[in-house]
Amino acid sequence: MGPSMATNRFANSMSSAFRHPGVIALIVAGVTIAAMLIVDHGPWNRAKTQPAHVAMYHTTGEAAQAAGAKVLPTEPKSAIEPERPGPRTSPTVNPVTP
Repeated sequence: MGPSMATNRFANSMSSAFRHPGVIALIVAGVTIAAMLIVDHGPWNRAKTQPAHVAMYHTTGEAAQAAGAKVLPTEPKSAIEPERPGPRTSPTVNPVTP
C-alpha cells in the first residue's frame, strides 16, 4: 500500500463526507455565523458619539448645534397653571382591589 493509495482513499472519504447533508448544513451555518459577526461587529458599525470628557457642552442646545440640529426657542411657560376643569378627585392609593 503506497502513499498514492492512502491519498486516494482519503480523497474519496472527504468527497463522500462533503456530500452528506449534515456536513453541508454545518458548513453553511458556520459561514453564516461568520458573516453575521463581520457585519454586526465590523469597524464601520461603531458609534459616532464622543465620550463625555471630549464633548463638554454647557447646554443641550450647544450639543444639538454641534450635532447639526436646528435649535428653536421654546415658548415660555406661564407662572400660574390654570385649574383643571371638572370635579376634584383624590389620587388613587391602591387601584387594585383584593
